[in-house]
Amino acid sequence: MSLTQISKATPMQKNALQGIISYPITPFKDGQVDIEALTCSLNRLVNQGAHAIAPLGSTGESAYLSLSEWEEVATATIDTVKGRCPVIVGVSDLTTEGALWKAQTAQKAGANAVMLLVSAYWKLNEKEIRTHISTVAGSLSIPVMLYNNPATSGVDLSPELMVTLSQEVEQITMIKESSGDIHRMHRIHQLSEGKLPFYNGCNPLALEAFAAGASGWCTAAHNLIPDLTLALYNASSEGRSEEARRVFYRQLEFLTFILGRGLPATIKAGLSLLGCEVGDPRPPLQPLDTREKENLRRLLGALGVL
Repeated sequence: MSLTQISKATPMQKNALQGIISYPITPFKDGQVDIEALTCSLNRLVNQGAHAIAPLGSTGESAYLSLSEWEEVATATIDTVKGRCPVIVGVSDLTTEGALWKAQTAQKAGANAVMLLVSAYWKLNEKEIRTHISTVAGSLSIPVMLYNNPATSGVDLSPELMVTLSQEVEQITMIKESSGDIHRMHRIHQLSEGKLPFYNGCNPLALEAFAAGASGWCTAAHNLIPDLTLALYNASSEGRSEEARRVFYRQLEFLTFILGRGLPATIKAGLSLLGCEVGDPRPPLQPLDTREKENLRRLLGALGVL
């Protein structure tokens, strides 16, 4: 599936990206990016049925990578996936120049789309936000998923602003909402008259988001519980609401745990428990302690993964 021709269409149209958009981790070994382990983990995600791969977000520790490491991971991901599913490269930088470089680098490497997150140190006003987004997105010829995640970025994009930007900037064809407020997803649907695909990035809202019309679920959980993430999407998309609720509540404690403790640490620890060594998160992030690992082992055991 290619994202190149995605238009501002209803979520159910066949050219709109749908399903499980999986976040890969960025493995480290001896302080360096471990491309061999990255390749292994990416192949694992694709073989487990991910509908798309979204590297270099918070799960991928993008904020802790040098520019050369960032480019190395982006290029290796695109080369490894080899068109088996779309690759949506996460792009975020405190400066417009830095975000432009990353977005254009991703496009040149063959990304199907970019996921654009505005980050800030100084509080940005609306004009600054609009100019940043329009400059970066407008420089590309591939689709842009505009990403709102105020908890990590320090910038909160309202549904009104995101929908308006999608109408003004041709490349913005999708929205990812991760504020944790389900009402914002309803508002995006209302403001766009159902024509702008939106995606859920908050794990505990997965069931509600699908009910609200989300085209997909952007999640790191697929690394560890792929059968359950796919089962929730399939049941939701096929209108099997009772089954969707059952599948969701089965995984809710796990989803809450990985979000609360931090996705890089929990996903890397989980992969290690499954025999896939990808190293620890990069400091100042810390790996799980013994008690936390045992809790994760218990959760995965209860879900039949271990």
